[in-house]
Amino acid sequence: MIPFRFVDRVKFIVERQLVKGAGFQLLVVGVFIGIISLVGGLLVIPLGTPFDDVGDAIWWAFLRLTDPGYLGDDVGNWQRFVSTILTISGYVVFMGTLVAILTRWLIAKMTDLERGLTPVTLRNHIVVLGWTSQTLPLLGELLGSSGRMRRFLEKRETNRLRLVVLSEHASAAQVHELRDEPGIGRKSRQIILRAGAAIQPDALQRVACLDAAAVIVPSASHQAGSLVTSDVETVKALLSIAAQARHLRASLPFVIAEIQDVRKLPVIERAYPGEVEVVAGDATISRLMVQNILHPGLSEIYNELLTAGEGCEIYIRGGDALAGLSLGELASLRPQAIVLGILKRSGKAWMVKMPASSDTVIEAGDRVVMMARDYTETESDPKAEPLPAIARGEPVSRAVPLSGGVHRILVLGWNRRVPSLIDEFSSYSQRRFEVDLVSVVPAKEREQEIDRYLGGQRNVICRHIEADYMVEGELRRVGPLNYDSIMLLSSDRLASGEEADARAMVGYLQLEDLLSEGDKRPQLIMELSDPDNRNLLMGYQSEMLISPMIISHVLAQVALRRELRVVLDELFTVGGAEVQFRDPQNYPLPASADFQVLEKTVAAEGEVALGIWRAQPDALGRHLALSPPRDEYLDLNRADRLVVLCNA
Repeated sequence: MIPFRFVDRVKFIVERQLVKGAGFQLLVVGVFIGIISLVGGLLVIPLGTPFDDVGDAIWWAFLRLTDPGYLGDDVGNWQRFVSTILTISGYVVFMGTLVAILTRWLIAKMTDLERGLTPVTLRNHIVVLGWTSQTLPLLGELLGSSGRMRRFLEKRETNRLRLVVLSEHASAAQVHELRDEPGIGRKSRQIILRAGAAIQPDALQRVACLDAAAVIVPSASHQAGSLVTSDVETVKALLSIAAQARHLRASLPFVIAEIQDVRKLPVIERAYPGEVEVVAGDATISRLMVQNILHPGLSEIYNELLTAGEGCEIYIRGGDALAGLSLGELASLRPQAIVLGILKRSGKAWMVKMPASSDTVIEAGDRVVMMARDYTETESDPKAEPLPAIARGEPVSRAVPLSGGVHRILVLGWNRRVPSLIDEFSSYSQRRFEVDLVSVVPAKEREQEIDRYLGGQRNVICRHIEADYMVEGELRRVGPLNYDSIMLLSSDRLASGEEADARAMVGYLQLEDLLSEGDKRPQLIMELSDPDNRNLLMGYQSEMLISPMIISHVLAQVALRRELRVVLDELFTVGGAEVQFRDPQNYPLPASADFQVLEKTVAAEGEVALGIWRAQPDALGRHLALSPPRDEYLDLNRADRLVVLCNA
């Protein structure tokens, strides 16, 4: 083996020291400064220069090397020549290299600080594991829930909300995104970014998961066919949190985890022994879409109840302060809210009664479900005048009559949610659905994914059509006018939500041209994945669902009040309580009725009146008016519909 040359060996040794960091780099520069000072001092001694000893000569050389101001004090050509060389070397080695090392070290430190590698020292904060399309609306929901958040903080004996977000690549750009996000703005100072992935145990320690009041794990997007799915990362994160708690003998935090595949629920519960609420993201959106097929117009109710902004929301209040009251008495004492029902403890689970009779007595351990515009409307107000009591009997199942025919549905596009969508259609065994799936994804691949999800058992007829709905000729051959409902899905196979939504919106505008050629227009539902696009198609004749906004709202509100998940499951799954549209002619309403009279009339049927669906939209394009003023006359038209909560 050929031995290294001496120069190469020296270069190798120096290189190994330089890559060890700023400290070793400064040590190497110090050695070079010492060598140059030694050589410079030795060069001027033999010429009889006035130095007492070698040490004085080396000190003279060091001063010329580090400070060019001494250059004019030298006498003699040789001394001046040596001092000039030393001064030039000082500019290069001492000043240039030293400043470069310190600058790089400072930049690296600033970069590390921006990345958020320092562990937080907080308690009772809320941790969000992941920066996804849902993170910004999720943070906005948490910061905007003033009433719920106040109760959440009081329960944990703290007075200030702190949010810690774990992002794989934390940067200053994300800080600017937080500041520019509507609903966050200046409140971004309450948000701390930390770098890392949820599957890394040290990253979980960095955000102090074990000291958090709640840990939210939103679902991230992955490329189709990836072996590492979002559910895999979620399970790994929960296992890591549980392992840290066992190692440190600490208590486990409350976790709200989103999963894509609802069949992974037993795995989540087995992986995490602490308190956990699981939100099945794909199943939730699929349920809402199928409910929207059954009850056209329901998307506007979702967008009001399940997203932040103006309008009503669902609130849950504890029964401790309400014990002894009946639901009818409580409804009379809350003139700004609508009492929807009650939750009663049944072992470790909750028994949902929605709607419930007005004489149901509230016990200390119960939870009351209300709908209101603000959290304060669900609280007691001594100045408010009580409403007249309304008698509501036990609710009676009054499902919408089945047409008996086949409901034909055209699905344009493909994403991971389609198998759960087919599964949700199959759960309505009393109805007949035929679904045609149009996508550029090979039909064999789609069929395999559906069979893998449903296990080969389904009550829905599925046909696969390989076509690109962006091409007008291919879309025309499909014949969209021959269907009862059309669903336009946002793809998860593109690089970003913006690209997926751009494709969906262009396809929608092209579809509108074809639908305008027919007399009967099918119901059209469009799914978008980027919340920033929610206002681009306002005013068009389609129903719109923004999936990330809905899931973000559910995750945030379940984190603040975990019983809300049970209520949403009850409302948007087959059977149980259901929001329906009713013809006013089916009720004995007087010619001039206000909302209070409507509540009394609907309550006689064991139902709860929620609002009015207007056939003609207002100036903002809205059809829905939930919880209108009770003394306001409704002025109903024949095409208007009542929005009621009833048993399916």
